[in-house]
Amino acid sequence: MMEILKNYFPVVEEISDVRLRQAVLETFTEGLRRGGWEPEDMKKMPGTLLIPDCPFSFWEHTNAVTDCAVAIAREMKRVYGERFAVDFNILIAGGLLHDVGKLLEIERTPEGCFQKSLSGRLLRHPMSGAALAAEKGVPENVLHIIACHSKEGEGMKLTTEAIIIHHADFCNFDPFKP
Repeated sequence: MMEILKNYFPVVEEISDVRLRQAVLETFTEGLRRGGWEPEDMKKMPGTLLIPDCPFSFWEHTNAVTDCAVAIAREMKRVYGERFAVDFNILIAGGLLHDVGKLLEIERTPEGCFQKSLSGRLLRHPMSGAALAAEKGVPENVLHIIACHSKEGEGMKLTTEAIIIHHADFCNFDPFKP
């Protein structure tokens, strides 16, 4: 499963911390297992249930947010040099895992449609995703990104990496809203 997931999320190989990379892949593996999904389902699952007939998949959104966040951080590092501090391992892990809770929040109906699961009705994906990642040993600074990337993070003091993921997420969400 780990090798399959590396093909779905190639940027995971840029995480130089081997334990963190492993924890990211284990979190996805467990989310897929608990949600009853196969890896290829991530390409069919909508990126959000908040946009009717969502034009992007969970897989596309996850990669787009992560890639955009990395591009933002690299550009800021290019411009500001040492004045701009960012941990690319944490940023990439946070980008990849920011919506992992959707593997628990969304379910397929018998008709093949997608809807909120019981878990999704009780806990939004930032909370279920952070809990899932914590079980797999993901460090707190990545859990912070997962838990705070959406409205749940309003009013929180965000790390640099969390700020970048938050904005990359909304750049890949808001333009598609009706």
